[in-house]
Amino acid sequence: MIRTMTNNQSVRVHNFNAGPGVLPLPVLEQAQAEMLNYAGSGMSVMEMSHRSAQFEDIIGRAESNLRALLKMPDNYKIIFLQGGATLQFAMAPANLRPDGGSADYVVSGAWGKGAFKEAEKSGKARVAWTGEKSNFNCLPLQSELDLDPNAAYLHFTANETIHGLEWHTEPVPPSGVPLVCDASSDFLSRPFDVTKYAMIYAGAQKNVGPAGVTVVIIRDDMLARTPPKLPIMLDYKMMADNKSLYNTPPAFAIYVVGLVLRWLVDVGGLEAIARRNEEKASLIYRIIDDSGGFYRGHARSNSRSRMNVTFRMPSEELENAFAKKSAAEGLVGLKGHRSVGGLRASLYNALPMEAAEALAQFMREFQRTNG
Repeated sequence: MIRTMTNNQSVRVHNFNAGPGVLPLPVLEQAQAEMLNYAGSGMSVMEMSHRSAQFEDIIGRAESNLRALLKMPDNYKIIFLQGGATLQFAMAPANLRPDGGSADYVVSGAWGKGAFKEAEKSGKARVAWTGEKSNFNCLPLQSELDLDPNAAYLHFTANETIHGLEWHTEPVPPSGVPLVCDASSDFLSRPFDVTKYAMIYAGAQKNVGPAGVTVVIIRDDMLARTPPKLPIMLDYKMMADNKSLYNTPPAFAIYVVGLVLRWLVDVGGLEAIARRNEEKASLIYRIIDDSGGFYRGHARSNSRSRMNVTFRMPSEELENAFAKKSAAEGLVGLKGHRSVGGLRASLYNALPMEAAEALAQFMREFQRTNG
């Protein structure tokens, strides 16, 4: 039997999960209100044809708001794809790297490393820089990058969720080398200049929507690189030419992305959300820095992520106790990634300031009673 659930905001927790992450409450409420009957259609978005005028309106408004938020020029296409950012690790080289060509990769963390390894499987890829020896605790200076002036593209990961690193100024490729970015976990968290990039991709489940859809922004001239015999579902040009509707897209996920984009517009755009994010991150980093070493940030101060605050404590026993007690008090998702341990607070766009303040208060009290 399907149970009828009542709207009860009081049972919602402070959600610090790294992904899927927290969504704006107004978005969830609107999706709930429209679940059974979208805009008088008599059906859910999950039930309607992706060829219908109603869904074309949904995806069209999502694209329009994304273009407005990013002040995107007309020579960029937006594609809504499936497979997460991980599929893009293979799709990008398949489409953008010519036979016999090589691509440069900045390996700044686990996701940059994953992108490089996937690119290696199908052709030549070079490591332009790696932070592996320092356990990915910093990002490189421009002068430290070993860049190939003939590379098919330069790839970097804007924000490393696992290690808590974020680029605040993108790397500069050699003249004529396209810049490609995995922006999954800080996409739309701040303004940035789209024109510096040939392609940007982002799994939606951090800042933009639910899992199941990936946003790809690609410059028109890059589409000419797609080889003619590439499988259709891996073909950027085919997907762009068909406006993301070559086959059935993840319709409901795209609908929710559209709601999130509208929410971002309504709260003041990327400038406003960047101020909120800076305030949240500064609060938590201040607790870490003022703790006298009880909390130890993983990333060096000039490479810190505003999205994923990673830190350690004097012992794993204390870290486990912190994670257990915080969850019991309604602060969930603070355990670090299984590959590195420690603790991690993900402060995505939709996380309210009240949640960051609750975490800061908990951290102070935990240190007082355990320090």
